[in-house]
Amino acid sequence: MKNKYEALLVLNTKGNEDGANKIIDRIEGEFKKEGAEIEQVQRLDRRHFAYVAGPLDSGYFVNFVFGAEPHLIEKIKSKFKLDADIYRAHYQKIPLRRRGAVKAAAKAATKATKAAAKAA
Repeated sequence: MKNKYEALLVLNTKGNEDGANKIIDRIEGEFKKEGAEIEQVQRLDRRHFAYVAGPLDSGYFVNFVFGAEPHLIEKIKSKFKLDADIYRAHYQKIPLRRRGAVKAAAKAATKATKAAAKAA
């Protein structure tokens, strides 16, 4: 049985915004290689940290919503822990009551993107 998860990743792009898109595409491919089904990728932009607890003072935030078997989450965590481009990571299981809200947000985002493309 697949569960829904959310992974908030902070990427170490070292001021290279073009590199962030390449890193996100590579990470998305890694999720798919492990057997996860990506539902949504939210690119949250570069943000400064509230406090500096390491060598970086800011990072590019990206949120992945995906479905995966429970045993795959540990495999994904250990794989991304070794990735130099991922500075911080937080994984969370989405409760059943919130899954409808995530789907509705994804539909609204898709609808807004189509409307913007049509207007342009």
